[in-house]
Amino acid sequence: MHLNRIVLSTCLVVFALVVQICVLARLQLPGAVPDLLLLVVLGLALVYGHTGGALIGFGAGLLADFAPPADHAAGRYALVLCVIGYLAGLAKPESGQLRSATGPMLVVVAAAIGATLLYAGVGILVGDDAARQVGLGKLLFTAALYDLLLAPFTVPLIMGLARRSENDPMADSAGGGESPSRWISTAGGVSTGRTGRMSGSGARAGRPGSAASAAGCWPARERTGRHASRGSSACE
Repeated sequence: MHLNRIVLSTCLVVFALVVQICVLARLQLPGAVPDLLLLVVLGLALVYGHTGGALIGFGAGLLADFAPPADHAAGRYALVLCVIGYLAGLAKPESGQLRSATGPMLVVVAAAIGATLLYAGVGILVGDDAARQVGLGKLLFTAALYDLLLAPFTVPLIMGLARRSENDPMADSAGGGESPSRWISTAGGVSTGRTGRMSGSGARAGRPGSAASAAGCWPARERTGRHASRGSSACE
């Protein structure tokens, strides 16, 4: 990776992790916590491609694994974000310019669900079955919903910064799918549709119980057990 990519990615990842631990995790929203770290990885992967996305995802996840108060196997979240970053980078448009916001918004939803499932799956392999106790259905729904609502305000800006750091002429283009207003309108339509479909099924109405997210001050993918075992003292 180029030096400017490394510097920008490091700054964004560190900033996202601090905000997620000390702000988002303390909102005590029902179910999951908005995963700002995941959105940073997605935004950079959509510009840098699958290789850059995998490297950034691994570094971001590893930083989250060691950031206090960590109580899980090191490398678990690094593996999750590495895979997600690689897969998201495959969605990078060949022309480099997004034609609409629909595709990236679907990537956000798929990444939120995939990261939750992958983290829970890895936890089961290492003997952590907390996902079965907190309610995986509610966990999946709230993760996708919160990330979908937060994405229009973060991902376009991250992609714009990534393009400007490389002096990409498309960074000055206001058209296409990277307009925040288009992302917001698209997110509104998608989230409304998801809410309507989910309201008819009680089993899929949310993610884990609020106690799982209220107890911790930690990255959002810790919804499968990290919140239940971590206090918020790390931010106090």
